[in-house]
Amino acid sequence: MSSTRRLSPFRVGLAVVVTAAVAVGGYAGFDRWQSAHAADAQQSWFAAYTDVTATPTFAFEDVKSAKGRDVMLSFVVADHDAACTPTWGSAYSLQGASDSLDLDRRIARLEQQKGEVGVSFGGLANDELATTCTSASDLVGAYRTVVQRYDVSTVDFDVEGDDLTNHAAGKRRAAAVKQLQDERRAAGHPLAVWLTLPAAPGGLTSDGTTAVAQFLKAGVDLAGVNAMTMDYGQSKGSSQSMYSASVQTLQEVQRQLGILYTRSGTPLGDRTLWHKIGATPMIGQNDEQDEVFSLADATKLNAWARERGLGRMSMWSLNRDTTCGSNYVNLSTVSNSCSGVDQGGVLFADVLGKGFTGGIVAAASDVTKAEPSATVQPTDDPKTSPYPVWSADASYLEGTKIVWHHNVYEAKWWTSGDLPDDPVLSAYETPWQLIGPVLQGEKPVQQVTLPKGTYPSWSGTKQYDTGARVLFDGVPYQAKWWNTGDSPEASTSDPDGSPWVKLKDSEIKQILSDLQQ
Repeated sequence: MSSTRRLSPFRVGLAVVVTAAVAVGGYAGFDRWQSAHAADAQQSWFAAYTDVTATPTFAFEDVKSAKGRDVMLSFVVADHDAACTPTWGSAYSLQGASDSLDLDRRIARLEQQKGEVGVSFGGLANDELATTCTSASDLVGAYRTVVQRYDVSTVDFDVEGDDLTNHAAGKRRAAAVKQLQDERRAAGHPLAVWLTLPAAPGGLTSDGTTAVAQFLKAGVDLAGVNAMTMDYGQSKGSSQSMYSASVQTLQEVQRQLGILYTRSGTPLGDRTLWHKIGATPMIGQNDEQDEVFSLADATKLNAWARERGLGRMSMWSLNRDTTCGSNYVNLSTVSNSCSGVDQGGVLFADVLGKGFTGGIVAAASDVTKAEPSATVQPTDDPKTSPYPVWSADASYLEGTKIVWHHNVYEAKWWTSGDLPDDPVLSAYETPWQLIGPVLQGEKPVQQVTLPKGTYPSWSGTKQYDTGARVLFDGVPYQAKWWNTGDSPEASTSDPDGSPWVKLKDSEIKQILSDLQQ
């Protein structure tokens, strides 16, 4: 996120498998424990980003509404000429921002109105400190200087672009944040740490999951991962709303975060994971011209986020939370000082912040602890499953649907022995696509068949050329190569070795439709 934000790169995303639902039996006690545990945690909060160095200067201290009272100041980055020196947007030193922008005085005025600030490091337009500062002690010192000067208890690392792909910098960043967090906690000043990362309907990129894993491996106690629900590009369906794309994105990020915590040795329950998820839409016109996050999208996202228990809601940006004036003609071009949509006097901050009653200030009790496992997988009953129950010994062709742990999956390519709900981070790691849960009252789906005589019935003594079609118990098959004596039935257990392939259900339905005309 940046006032000089470039068009986001192509983000390819596919929703992938979601962790299977937990059986009712054995879950109730855990659910009560987790509810009590969640009640002790910091309440969910809303704080909009504000670009400190944007022109014209935005008066964040002139609070328009209670929901705009907590602010995430952005962005602290490295000085172009002094790699380990923190600056505001590379344009002002910390003291320079105080002298030229009255930043310190304006923060004090906001605090007089019971507002609080956090500080965000990074953004897209400049170098995050860890990218240029290779001295471990100097990097810790740079972060410490900012935290102490503004006396903040919540920091945010907006890592994207080149900063995100630089894994060496990521490792330095994680180590420095760990040291600073330990220092602050030991001194009685808790420090909440958020990672803000690019995301799409397929979740975090591999660089994004690496960044989270680096923080967890270094021992950083993450308050959470804040997903940039914006600028989806081709990863969003052409008819998909910004609200729908955002929900899909957040669901996938939450699933990925659960895997990352489990791999780090700190398994967490579903509710705690949701509390560690934040959402940051770009209000109004996004950098992608065809993407507009409307007030209607904001209303629905807020309701969904509160129902799920997201720990944080933000937006880019407070500077833009107003209708553009009549002199701003091209609304499809992003403005730093207005949203590009007619807000009718309504503030996005009020809509997105509704119900987020907590404060941005961290609490000493906010320490992440491993939680009891609730992994009690349900047993699938073939009599109530719409498709065959998955078997490790069977082979499945592309397009085959199966049931596993009360969910329906479809094979994206030929597969054998691959668990449908294997906890993978990215879509390309699994041959299975989650379709959805088995519905109450479902029965096995009857195989679609063709009328007798549509194709010749298979015969064990007849020779078949490539492309020949036959019926076997009413099911149509097509020969992949010349054969004789090979039963089409064997294609289910040995799809590679069998000369026969069953026609897809869509093809069979089309044949039936043609026959009826």
